[in-house]
Amino acid sequence: MKIKSYIISASALLALASCSDQMDYHEYKVDGADYIKEMFSRVGGFTTTIYQQLDQDFGNYSGAMLSSATDESVYSHPGNQIEDFYNGAWSPTNAKSSIWSSCYKGISYCNLLLDEFQGLTFPDYQLDIEYKKEMQQYENYQWEARWARAYFYFLLVRQYGDVPLKVENMDATKANSLPRTSSDEIFQFIDDECAAIKDNIMKDYGTLGLGVAETGRANDLAVLALRARAALYYASPLFNPENDKERWHQAALRCKEAIDACKLRGMGLTSDYASLFQSDNYKDTKEQIFIRRQNSTSANNNYEKYNFPVGMENGGGGNCPTQNLVDAFEMTNGKAIDEEGSGYDPQNPYANRDKRLGWIVAVNGEQWPNSNPTLLETFEGGANGPQLTNGTPTGYYLKKYCNPTTIIGAKGANAFYHNYVIFRLGELYLDYAEALLNWKGDGYTTDSEFSMSAAAAINIVRARAGQPDLATGLSLADFTKKYENERFVELAFEGHRFFDVRRWKKAPEYFTTIKTMKITRTEQVIDNGDGTTSVQYDYTYTPQVNNKTRNTWNDKMYFFPIPQSEIQKSGGALKQNPGW
Repeated sequence: MKIKSYIISASALLALASCSDQMDYHEYKVDGADYIKEMFSRVGGFTTTIYQQLDQDFGNYSGAMLSSATDESVYSHPGNQIEDFYNGAWSPTNAKSSIWSSCYKGISYCNLLLDEFQGLTFPDYQLDIEYKKEMQQYENYQWEARWARAYFYFLLVRQYGDVPLKVENMDATKANSLPRTSSDEIFQFIDDECAAIKDNIMKDYGTLGLGVAETGRANDLAVLALRARAALYYASPLFNPENDKERWHQAALRCKEAIDACKLRGMGLTSDYASLFQSDNYKDTKEQIFIRRQNSTSANNNYEKYNFPVGMENGGGGNCPTQNLVDAFEMTNGKAIDEEGSGYDPQNPYANRDKRLGWIVAVNGEQWPNSNPTLLETFEGGANGPQLTNGTPTGYYLKKYCNPTTIIGAKGANAFYHNYVIFRLGELYLDYAEALLNWKGDGYTTDSEFSMSAAAAINIVRARAGQPDLATGLSLADFTKKYENERFVELAFEGHRFFDVRRWKKAPEYFTTIKTMKITRTEQVIDNGDGTTSVQYDYTYTPQVNNKTRNTWNDKMYFFPIPQSEIQKSGGALKQNPGW
C-alpha cells in the first residue's frame, strides 16, 4: 500500500481522534466507531494511520539528522537544535520527545484497532465480487497492528530503557498513571508478539489480487527482522551488563531465522547499493524487507535542499560527513588507511578506496549533484567551501538518500519521493555476525547450528562493494573492531549509529573526537613553451580535529530523559532516568 492520509471525512476524523487532554500519549475517543465499522475501506483507512507513526529521519531537527549528533556528520548550520544532544541543553524539559509522542500515539491506534474493530463481517458488502479477498486483508489487519505495536515498543525501549507497557485501549487517566515496565519485560513482550505474529501475518500481499501496491505493509519478513534486531539490542552491553551469553545465542538464532526466510524467498543483496536509497527503492524486492513509504502527495525536494552543497542555488550544506566516517572506508585491498601496506596516499586520499565512499560521500573535485554546473570545490575559498555561510565544516557533502537528478533552483525545480529503509537484508547479515561473534567468541567458528560464520556473513556484505574477504586469524578484539567499522560504513546515515554506539556503551571511544578535512588549493603558472601559459592546481589535504563541544560525554546520555511533562502528569508514577 501507499501510506496515505486518513480516508474518512474531516468531521469524522475529529470525532475519532479527539485528544482527551493534550497529553503526549494522545488517548483517542472512538465517537465515530460505528461509522468506521460500516465499511472495510474505513477500517483499512484507520489501519494506515498506524503506519504514519513509524520513524524516519530525513532531517527531523530542522534539517539535521541524528547522524549529526554522532561521529557520522556535522550539521553545517551553527545553533541548530541537534547541538542540544552534546552541548548541555538536552534535559527533561528539552527532552527531544518526538519518539515518545509518536510511538504512544501509534500504540493507541493499534490498541483501538485490536479492541474495537475485530470480528466485523461487513454484511452489506457480502455480495461484492472482492468480498472474500477484502475479508482476507481485513483479518490481516490485527497482525499488522500487533507488529507495529511491537515495533513502537522497540523504538521506545532502545531510547528510554524502561517504559510504560500499554496493551489495551484505556482512558487518559489510567494511561497517565502507568509506571515504567522493565526493559527485560519490554523485550520479552516484543519477542513473544513476534513469535505469535510471524506464522499468521500475510507473506505476500500480491496474492490478494486487489490491484493495489502493498509494499508499505509489514509481512512475515518484517516480523522476523524486528524480532532479530530487538534480540540483538537485548544482548548488547547497554541492556546486558552481565554479558549473559545465552542472549547472544538467541539473537544469532533469530537473525539466522530471518536470513533463512529471506533466502527461501529468493532474496539477496541487490548489486546497486545506491539504488537502495533512491525514490523508487520500494520496488526492490531483492534486499528490501520493510520501507516506511511516503504518501502519494509527499514528493518533495526538502532533503536535497537541506544537504546539497552550499554554493548551489538553495543548497543548504546540511549533514556533512566527518573525516571519521571517510577514514573508515578501507582501501580496495581491504586494509585500513593506517594499516601497513595499505597504499594510502594522504595527498590523494580518495584514490583506491572502498566503492561505498563514492556512493555515500561527495568529495572535492567530483561532479555532484547532476545539476551542479562545476566540479565540487570544498577547499578553502572554493565555490562550495567552508568559508561560505553554512558551507561544509568537514570538507564533504552527503550523497546518501539524495536524488542526484533533483533540481532545487527556482528554475526547473522538481521533486521526488523519499522512502525510509527500516529493515533490509544487508543489515541482517551484520546483525547475525555480531550476535554469533559474541556467542562463539571468534569470527570463524561454525557448527551444526550455525553453518555460516560471522566472517562469512560480513564478507557477503563486503563483496557487493568489491572489498576482499576479512583476514583470517583475527583476535576477538581485532575482529570486533573490523565488524564495528564495517557496520559504520555499510549502514551510514540509516539511523543506526546513534543507537549502535550507545548499545555497545562505547560513546567515549567514538563520539568525543570529531575529525574534519582542511583542503587548500595553490596555483602554479606553467609555461607551455609555445608562448602560452596554463594554470596547474595543486591540493593539500590536512586532517583536523574539530571537537567544538563534543569532547565530553556523560553516561546518562545512553538513554533519553523522560519528558518532564509526562512525569508531572503521571503523579509520580513515572520515574526519571538516572542522571537526568
